[in-house]
Parts: sequence; C-alpha cells; structure tokens
Amino acid sequence: MGNKKIVVALGGNALGSNLVEQMRSVTDAVKPIADLIEEGYEVVVSHGNGPQVGVIQDAMTLLSREYPEKHPHFPLSVCTAMSQGYIGYDIQNKLREELLDRGIHKDVTCVLTQVEVDPDDPAFQNPTKPIGPFLTREEAEAKKKLRNHVFIEDAGRGYRRVVASPKPISIIEIGTIRTLAESGHIVIAAGGGGIPVTRGENNHLKGSPAVIDKDLASELLAEELDADFLIILTAVENAAINYGKPDEQKLGDITAEEAKKYIEEGQFAPGSMRPKVEAAVKFAESRPERTALITLLEKARDGINGKTGTRIHA
Repeated sequence: MGNKKIVVALGGNALGSNLVEQMRSVTDAVKPIADLIEEGYEVVVSHGNGPQVGVIQDAMTLLSREYPEKHPHFPLSVCTAMSQGYIGYDIQNKLREELLDRGIHKDVTCVLTQVEVDPDDPAFQNPTKPIGPFLTREEAEAKKKLRNHVFIEDAGRGYRRVVASPKPISIIEIGTIRTLAESGHIVIAAGGGGIPVTRGENNHLKGSPAVIDKDLASELLAEELDADFLIILTAVENAAINYGKPDEQKLGDITAEEAKKYIEEGQFAPGSMRPKVEAAVKFAESRPERTALITLLEKARDGINGKTGTRIHA
C-alpha cells in the first residue's frame, strides 16, 4: 500500500466562490488529503476553478471597460493562470500546515500547468463548461445582453455562463510534475484543468479561450503519472441514475462497461456529473488494475477502502 499513487481531483465548487469562503473550505479540504498522505499514499492534487475563473474574468472585464487604454482585454487563459496561482497558494499552505501539525515533513508545491488542446476541437462550436457564480434568470439575461455570453440553467441551482471545454491532449509540464512526485513532494498540478494552449510555429504555445474540464485533465495526469487511483471529489457521495426521480439509484461498485451504458442513456448531466464518469471510465480502462472513485471529499478514505462512493473499474 505504501507506494500506491493517487491523483485527487478537488471540485472548484467545493472551494467556495470568494476568498473568505475559499480559505475556510481549503482548511477542511486538506484534512482528508493529509489522511491519505499519512497512510503512505503518494498523492498529487488537482482542482477545479469553475466559480473562481468566472469571477476573475468578470472583474478583469470591468477593469478593461473602465480603463481600456491601460488594461486591454484579459483572455480566459490568463484568468485560468491567475486562478491556478491563488487556489494553489491556498492549498499548498494549508496542506503543508496540516502535515506539519501531524509531524509529517513533506514539501508541498504548486506547478503552474499548461495543457495542450486541439484548435479544431468541435467543443469550440458548442460551449458546455459552466464557469462563474450562479445567477438568477434575470441576472443571466442582463449579462447576456451586456457581454454576449452563453448561459444555461445548471442542475436546478440557477443560471451559469458556459464556455468551450476542449479535450486535453498533453500536459506540457508533466516532466516537472513527475520528477517532483517521484522525489516525495506533494504536487498540486493541472489546476482548473490546466491553462489551455495550442501549439504554434517556432515552439510557441498560445493561450486558448476555453476552460478544460478538470476531471478529464486529472485523468490524463493520473495516466501520465502511472497512478493506481483517480479520486474525483464532488458534492455527492455517489453518482446516481434516475437522479432526482422517485426511482433514483445510487451507484456503488460498477464496471466501465456499465458506466458507459448509463452515459449513453443520458443518465448524467453534461458539464457536471457526466465528465466525471467519462474521466473515471477512461482511467479504469487504461489498465486493468486501476480504479476510479467518485465521492464526497470527507469520504475519500472510506471510498478507497471500498466502503462508499462510486467505484469504477475495468
């Protein structure tokens, strides 16, 4: 067990939607991660940035409008880089503190991570990834007129802006992440799905106006690091079929084939549970002994031990 590798993907919504909430949420979030480290697992942490990146771009758009000469447009890729920095800063400090409180002396570091996407990915024609805060219908309509953004109703919780979510192809800084992890460091990487970039001429990497799904990026990270477990942490203890209906059924231990059947049936909401299950299936199918787990943050350890959560395996 001592050398089992785990990639833990923290949901962006679990980190709160403002600085005060985030500080509070991260303090709680690092405890279950520290539990896994204390048990001897090698852990790499990734995180979402859906609420945060939307808030950053809103703020930057207002700044550009107010002072267009001084502060021209801030691309979404730059806003993702900003979100990686400040979320990573909070996680690394709180996790380091939690580990030291337990007498565990391990370096924790955040790697600003770029992730390659295909400029011809069809996702650019069909935005599905929710970012920013939840809005009322009236607020969404007003913003739509003002900024020409696309909004959708998100799981009965309100309206959110959606942006393109292309598939991740490769992680640019994977060599650095792997070296740090193999040296015993706790690494925070591919935050918010990574900064989306496309390859240009002369080795140039160009930022792309999108947000990569953090679960798909975490899956790629887990494969590249040859991890044994991918843990996707979310707001529910289990994925479910017939969600919100009288015959709702929580999913426990299932095969990748069963999960794919449920995806085809449209059982999981696009932009929320569906990419989590798709990422879990891809990881489980990448090697027979790999397992993906979808569950609540505080249930991560129980999930690994087979006591709860949705576990997907080949």
